[in-house]
Amino acid sequence: MTGRFSGRVAFVTGGSRGIGKGIVERFAEEGAKVAFIDLNEEALVQTTNELREKGYDVFSKVANVADAEQVENAVKEAYDAFGSIDILVNNAGVIRDNLLFKMTDTDWQTVMDVHLKGSFNASRAVQKYMVENKYGRIINISSTSALGNRGQANYAAAKAGLQGFTKTLAIELGKYGITANSVAPGFIETEMTKETAARIGIPFEQLIQASVANIPVGRSGKPEDIANAVAFFADERSSFVNGQVIYVAGGPKN
Repeated sequence: MTGRFSGRVAFVTGGSRGIGKGIVERFAEEGAKVAFIDLNEEALVQTTNELREKGYDVFSKVANVADAEQVENAVKEAYDAFGSIDILVNNAGVIRDNLLFKMTDTDWQTVMDVHLKGSFNASRAVQKYMVENKYGRIINISSTSALGNRGQANYAAAKAGLQGFTKTLAIELGKYGITANSVAPGFIETEMTKETAARIGIPFEQLIQASVANIPVGRSGKPEDIANAVAFFADERSSFVNGQVIYVAGGPKN
């Protein structure tokens, strides 16, 4: 199988559903061998089976990104299985939305652990393989919420933190042929946005319509829209694009 990522190995966190699944599928379709981890075992098994039925070479494992040892073990197993780790996408995420005065310590810490600590754990685990190989692409999934969003003090802080993390990795790892960039999605139709609709007590279709009303291109985003941007950053030819954040939101974001 030939493609843009033929001969490359991609490792994706939270790869079983939504944006993560879209990213995994894009890499597989374009020739990469793909490893992904997720906490949701049922979704992980289902996605793994779907990909293997299509003939794709995948490795998957149930792992918690917030647990450094689990992440390191999963990365090592993927490396042992495929012989390389060329691309990392830090996608795993959760929401625990609430207004500040209602937000609990657990709401705050859970979001920090998954988004920030998880991305740190995975990046630290893959960098040694990338440095040895003098090649790597690290892509962190941020969000337009990094610019501030009502009811998301935890999520906004974590996603903004990921942008600072991205720029620092770019500075530290650039000399080893490793780039680090970030994709910041706007409103994307996923299980997570369905949870948002349920939390605020409206039908999902109503949330989509309300969101589209404020999107210049007049439609909501799909996982493949994010996968397109991730693939651009992951491309071997994007080697001079480093430390950047691209907002994929159907309109300009500051």
